[in-house]
Amino acid sequence: MEYVSPEGLRSDGRRPMEMRQIRAEIGAVSKADGSAIFEMGNTKVIAAVYGPREVQNRSQQMSDKALVRCEYSMANFSTGDRMRKPKGDRRSTEISLVIRQTMEECILTHLMPRSQIDIYVQVLQADGGTRSACINAATLALADAGIPMLDLVTSCSAGYLNSTPLLDLNYVEDSAGGPDVTVGILPKLDKVTLLQMDSKLPIDILENVMQLATEGCKAIANYIREILLENTKQLEYRRGS
Repeated sequence: MEYVSPEGLRSDGRRPMEMRQIRAEIGAVSKADGSAIFEMGNTKVIAAVYGPREVQNRSQQMSDKALVRCEYSMANFSTGDRMRKPKGDRRSTEISLVIRQTMEECILTHLMPRSQIDIYVQVLQADGGTRSACINAATLALADAGIPMLDLVTSCSAGYLNSTPLLDLNYVEDSAGGPDVTVGILPKLDKVTLLQMDSKLPIDILENVMQLATEGCKAIANYIREILLENTKQLEYRRGS
């Protein structure tokens, strides 16, 4: 199948280095301490954060830092197929772990000893790039909850199809079985916190694909900062009125 046309366009009309449209909203879950919806194209994710609060299981309490827990799930209606995934299947467990480890890199856990922070992420609609969308939603939800962070961690993927590096793969491109690299970075510090790859790539091509994904992460970081700034302005306006 041809994933990039002779005119240089992809199946959804984007250029190889073009991201899908991103959209975000803060405060989607009123009962949570922080929450956000994050959309990348047709992929839509909701994240809710509770904490810092008392550790529920005393045996897990840490005297020098906060315990970070993460639970990832996919809504049964999120994909076209009707296969019901059992809760706690291997993929969900693996993605929960990836999100938790990525978030632990940016949360200043030492400022909140003997406490617990719970991050819940659910995919409402899946069209490729769900892992990245989950990390971006979780970052926004943590910021909304006022959790102290080293930096905003953002994520984006890039792939390599038809001898072309492609930014932010959709489901059709993701399912092609080509190399797919998911990157998570702390943009201000220029530090990579997540790097996952699904198949082998020559080192020079990997560098190009990784660079492309990193540029995507930086663009998302700029967008998230705008959303947070806009939200702060609205809060100030409400307080002032």
